[in-house]
Amino acid sequence: MTQDPRAADRTTFPDPVYKETVLRPLFDGAKAHHVEGFRAIDRAHLVMLAETGILPRDAAGRIARALAAIDTEIDPSKLVYTGAVEDYFFAIEAELRKRLGPDEAGRLHTGRSRNDIDHTLFKLALKPRLDRMAGQLRALIDAALRLAEREQRTLIVAYTHGQPAQPSTLGHYLGAAIEVMLRDHERLIQARELLDLSPMGAAAITTSGFPLDRDRVARLLGFKAPLENSYGCIAAVDYVTGAFSAVELVFLHLGRVIQDLQFWTAFEVGQIYVPNAFVQISSIMPQKRNPVPIEHLRHLASQAMGRARVIRDVIHNTPFTDMNDAEGETHEAGYQAFETGGRVLELLAALLPALQVDDRRVAETIRRSCITITELADTLVRGEGLSFRQAHEIAAEVARAVVAADGDLPRDGYAPFVDAFRRHAGREPGLDAAGFAEAVSPERFVAVRERFGGPGPQALAAALARYRARLGDMTAAAEAVARRERAARDELQAAFAALAGEA
Repeated sequence: MTQDPRAADRTTFPDPVYKETVLRPLFDGAKAHHVEGFRAIDRAHLVMLAETGILPRDAAGRIARALAAIDTEIDPSKLVYTGAVEDYFFAIEAELRKRLGPDEAGRLHTGRSRNDIDHTLFKLALKPRLDRMAGQLRALIDAALRLAEREQRTLIVAYTHGQPAQPSTLGHYLGAAIEVMLRDHERLIQARELLDLSPMGAAAITTSGFPLDRDRVARLLGFKAPLENSYGCIAAVDYVTGAFSAVELVFLHLGRVIQDLQFWTAFEVGQIYVPNAFVQISSIMPQKRNPVPIEHLRHLASQAMGRARVIRDVIHNTPFTDMNDAEGETHEAGYQAFETGGRVLELLAALLPALQVDDRRVAETIRRSCITITELADTLVRGEGLSFRQAHEIAAEVARAVVAADGDLPRDGYAPFVDAFRRHAGREPGLDAAGFAEAVSPERFVAVRERFGGPGPQALAAALARYRARLGDMTAAAEAVARRERAARDELQAAFAALAGEA
């Protein structure tokens, strides 16, 4: 029997295949994404050990100086994984041992584990990514608001089931999208709240017999507080599923708006005009104006949504414990959702203000589809005292007659209206031709809908003002969190520097 040369030595760690397929990618991932997190955790934990007396200050000072020297002298990006140590964590510990000896170097790890370190690393890496995405979403909301404020009274055709339904305004349509984006932002912030709780001090599972100050470490690392239950710190990875669920929903919902833009810019609909800066011309058909950025928005939104969903699927049906499914490479895959999603948010924020409504095409679609006929029925109920069902039957007959004649409802609908009214109501209508034309005009259709949440000018203006205020509150809250975390970084830097300066 011929022995596989790769199986020549199964007693020395690491197995060469395991090294190349698992350990090297994890090491390279840590170099790419978690170096600053490792540094911050080492420094915050060391400061706490010294402040609580768990570690003598002179020993802590020597460790601090060694850590500072490592940071200065070693470029992590140039490290090559050799298999001499298991992972990046042990590479740093090995370097400490070279400088301080195994006994003193090993004191840094007092009261902690790679379990609480890892989950803290992942939270430290997710927080800025989520913050950046939330900021990009706020910028998109602002762009949508500015367009909605500009186009509050600009008529569009609102569709249901792919067919012209009623006239509305672009501002009203965007208000609906803005409300969803505001809710999506709230979901991102709710996910961020869980990211803002530190696992450090949980150690492997059950905390430690040492008098660790978990609050102090949390504060130095920029967390709001420690996550309480130590088992949950290393097992309850709902901070992962929560974050990526929130990200997934952002792009699921935006994808629907993007699909509308694709539909509205189609030649047969054409109610939205995309300027040349966002149009590509066919290589063979010079008459074509292809709004290709909208297609890119659609597929990139789908990619961002899919990449976020993958992370949730990986964690599905895993045990409630610390496990690799929720760690290194899973997070690295998830980071792509933030990168791709950020491209969507930035491109859409640039595209929206450039869009224009084609008033001529909107007017023609309204004419051909008789979509103001609903207001005729409502007017008959209010002004003629008819039941809605009776008014609806009259309006339906008028619409059928006008569409069959390819007519214009305000101009050509009055005669069919009078005939239908006489037959259904048994009397002459009080509504004259001028009143009829006003009742079925798209401008009146919008103007009378001043109900809460409607497209009427006052109702819509009030809604947009509320959205603007909510966006302001969200921005102020994000700035407050950023200030707190900057202060934490400054506090950690000062405490570590003071420790490193001690003899």
